[in-house]
Amino acid sequence: MHNLTIATIEWARLEGWRPRSAGCNARLGSHGRKVRAPIARITTTNGASGFGWAWLTARQARRYLGVQISDAFRVTPQALSYVGSDPEVLSPGVDQLSRAIEYPLLDLVAKVASLPVYRLFASSAAVQLPLRIPCYDTSLYIDDLHLSDDGEAANLIAQEAAEGIARGHRAFKIKVGRGALHMPLQAGTRRDIAVIRAVRQATGPTAQLMIDANNGYNLNLTKQVLGATADVGLYWIEEAFHEDPRLYAYLKAWLEKEGLATLIADGEGDASPHLIDWARDGLVDVLQYDIHQPGFTRWRELGPVLDAWGARAAPHNYGDPFGNYALCHLAPTLPNFEAAEWDEATVPGLDTSSYTIREGQAHVPELPGFGLHLDPQAYARAVEENGFVVS
Repeated sequence: MHNLTIATIEWARLEGWRPRSAGCNARLGSHGRKVRAPIARITTTNGASGFGWAWLTARQARRYLGVQISDAFRVTPQALSYVGSDPEVLSPGVDQLSRAIEYPLLDLVAKVASLPVYRLFASSAAVQLPLRIPCYDTSLYIDDLHLSDDGEAANLIAQEAAEGIARGHRAFKIKVGRGALHMPLQAGTRRDIAVIRAVRQATGPTAQLMIDANNGYNLNLTKQVLGATADVGLYWIEEAFHEDPRLYAYLKAWLEKEGLATLIADGEGDASPHLIDWARDGLVDVLQYDIHQPGFTRWRELGPVLDAWGARAAPHNYGDPFGNYALCHLAPTLPNFEAAEWDEATVPGLDTSSYTIREGQAHVPELPGFGLHLDPQAYARAVEENGFVVS
């Protein structure tokens, strides 16, 4: 690895689409069907290459030209003469200065080692093969605003959940908070409750259900919804309201008093650094910083800390399908990992067919790198149309 030097960096956005349009959340309008995957490909002086999610400009990319791959990692001496699949050889991952290109770097190094990315960090003894990662369908958005009847609206979202079951999912996150922006407050809250109950009926008693209010509730609305759906068995409530430790303490006390096991999850929105403290103090059960930024290595740093506190890791992932597969390789390196947030999409030029979802689990291939294939012609067209090359 110490002989590998970055010679060329290409970057482009690949465009694709979801199976259906993603609707509103509590604070935004329709998210649409289109997705854009910003992909960088790094090639070394000896022709080795790797690709992955990256958001950077040509000016930023030029800073990495001539950099030795070993200098981009926090490595042990063992890694500099890498042989075999011993764990922790690249622990914890990419150096702070190189994290803008950490995903193509991880893909490259794993391909040079002829290993899946996760095997650069996870002990073989700790991973059960074939690798299966729990995941959940994140596509149940507020798609029902055109309907005046709550029953019809609830049935629509239940039908979408049934589509997820057909795609292999057994866990679902439901967007709620209709009364924050899109509907009158109590009318929207009543519909949230109806939707939750309809999805439970459609998915059966064993499916794991979560709700995400995108900060559209306050404490009393949160208690109202959780109380009205107590028999549904919601696994977590995400971003119930804007991060506030006092309100989380009140919510924690109320959940205990009511005998509800629903977890408190947060971290997607403002990604407040205080959430780490609140996880330590037991106010937040599930931390959800994004898989893209702060990224793979930052999660590797946080994982042991959260585990020591009994907190859980469920990195946020939305809008870029590469995140689905990055999460699958992060998961076996974090003992407290909950599930991969799965934003299903098809992106021409990015072959993801080696992955499948069955019975609520992503089946991860034992292929080098992230196990994905980048079509060279499609990528070259995208680079020409909207990207750049520096070398």
